[in-house]
Amino acid sequence: MPYDKLRPPDDGEAITVKDDRLVVPDRPIITWIEGDGTGQDIWKAARPVLDTAVELAYNGTRKIVWFEIFAGEKAMATYGELLPKDTFQAIQDFIVSIKGPLTTPIGTGFRSLNVTLRQRLDLYACVRPVKWIEGSPSPIKNPEKLNAIVFREATEDVYSGIEWEMGSPEAQKFLRWLRDQMGIVLGDDTAIGVKPISEYGSKRLVRKAIRYALDQGIPSVTLMHKGNIMKFTEGAFAKWGYEVATQEFRDFVVTEQEVTEKFGGKVPPGRILIKDRLADNMFQQILTRTDEYQIIATMNLNGDYISDALAGMVGGLGMAPGANMGDFVALFEATHGSAPKYAGKDMVNPTSLILSGVMMLRYIGWKEAADLIEKGISRTVQQKRVTYDLARQMGVEPIKCSEFGYAICENMRALVPA
Repeated sequence: MPYDKLRPPDDGEAITVKDDRLVVPDRPIITWIEGDGTGQDIWKAARPVLDTAVELAYNGTRKIVWFEIFAGEKAMATYGELLPKDTFQAIQDFIVSIKGPLTTPIGTGFRSLNVTLRQRLDLYACVRPVKWIEGSPSPIKNPEKLNAIVFREATEDVYSGIEWEMGSPEAQKFLRWLRDQMGIVLGDDTAIGVKPISEYGSKRLVRKAIRYALDQGIPSVTLMHKGNIMKFTEGAFAKWGYEVATQEFRDFVVTEQEVTEKFGGKVPPGRILIKDRLADNMFQQILTRTDEYQIIATMNLNGDYISDALAGMVGGLGMAPGANMGDFVALFEATHGSAPKYAGKDMVNPTSLILSGVMMLRYIGWKEAADLIEKGISRTVQQKRVTYDLARQMGVEPIKCSEFGYAICENMRALVPA
């Protein structure tokens, strides 16, 4: 593992893959990126929570060996570039990573550092679970009904960055080609963007969502799309999704149409229901029929929208974790922005990063530590010991970001018999 400026820890072991499964030692080396802006604040709160949970859950027999790597402002200071080769290599070498929010500075060659990480590392599934924590403020009447996971394809769609500015030579060339070769006439004041949706990308995303549902005993997977209008991109996504379900998982799934036509409207025992919803309908259905949706598999832009909308139902982005996953490599992350105006003020909500750590612990099989953190967060929120974003919705005095982390640790210790 040759690196330019990184030195891995001496006292841990790398996570490896054998027979299509992670092999996790008792002292795994996990790489972490602090992030920009408020990354410094939320990391100081989140890391003690993760370490305390592991210590309590396993009585000191397991420990995360942290290995800092760099992206964003810290990478620029260390390497003179925002995303150095070392960072990509370390994420691949050590399999599991976690990071804070990154800012994409204006005037650089990157449209988005997060998108660049996903695309270069082929982290094609952006996984966003959203679940209400008891005591958290919510704008809906029954937030306890929401327990959904968005599987968002993360390498294609309009996030591919294939677009040309209005009036540019490239846009004019494309407009001439559309006119001359395809008979489509658009005005010269038209900007152009391309929306690539591939069979390969769509099928592997849906395949991952169905496998997760099978592994976790989740009853349904919904394909979210706007295929009534974009028939050959979003419509094709739904078509390919059904092909994956019925051709690769035939003995384990049933489609909504089959339930109606063959099974009297009832899902056969032991089968996962595969259904699809138009994107606009999905937004109102998640509000009016919340508990009917467990996994939502969709394309990049739809996934961005619906995951943020779901987060708003449980208190906001500060309460929403996420992960970027390939076949095995996984980069867990806070889902909100870097909020530089709040950097160093010890006030932002670290729950998104902490819950991303919970996802990470579950991914490596450390369920007991993950469960303990969730219970600790729930207790802390119910005690109304919360940061300003929740406090202003609850009508209570806020506590600091670091104090929230300490409170979770305190509550976890109270949950574990001495």
